[in-house]
Amino acid sequence: MHQLERTIDLNIRAEDLWNFIATPDNLDRLTPGDLEFEIVSKPPEKMFNGLLIEYQIGIPLLGKQRWVTEIKHIREQVSFVDEQRFGPYKLWYHYHEITPLSATRTRMLDRVYYRLPFGPLGQVVEQLWVKEKLKEIFDYRAQKLRTLFPDKTTAT
Repeated sequence: MHQLERTIDLNIRAEDLWNFIATPDNLDRLTPGDLEFEIVSKPPEKMFNGLLIEYQIGIPLLGKQRWVTEIKHIREQVSFVDEQRFGPYKLWYHYHEITPLSATRTRMLDRVYYRLPFGPLGQVVEQLWVKEKLKEIFDYRAQKLRTLFPDKTTAT
């Protein structure tokens, strides 16, 4: 089992950040273009427990891959999980949590547990490519969030 954990502090009210991340269509805005990410199903405006979302993503050497996740364990204004039901991972469990730091600042935590298929070969692929690719994806996500919700105290 592998784990990736990231936190980011953003200049946004907790309620507004929740509303942003609880809108499934916003995931596309936070995903790098080289993943060829596409939401196939038409998700509702707001997520709910049990929501299934189907995506396609591009994986080098494998082409477009179908990925279905289920939204679950929603604690309104606090946290939720997206868990893979079908896709490229043997296991994908992504926990999202937001914590108000002040009236206008919020911390967002992403904790991903994942496992690749194919036993020892999957371990090699994880070390050679997946581990770094996930870091790049979450770095991109952090940069996009900072662009969307800039820190007004340091802006020039």
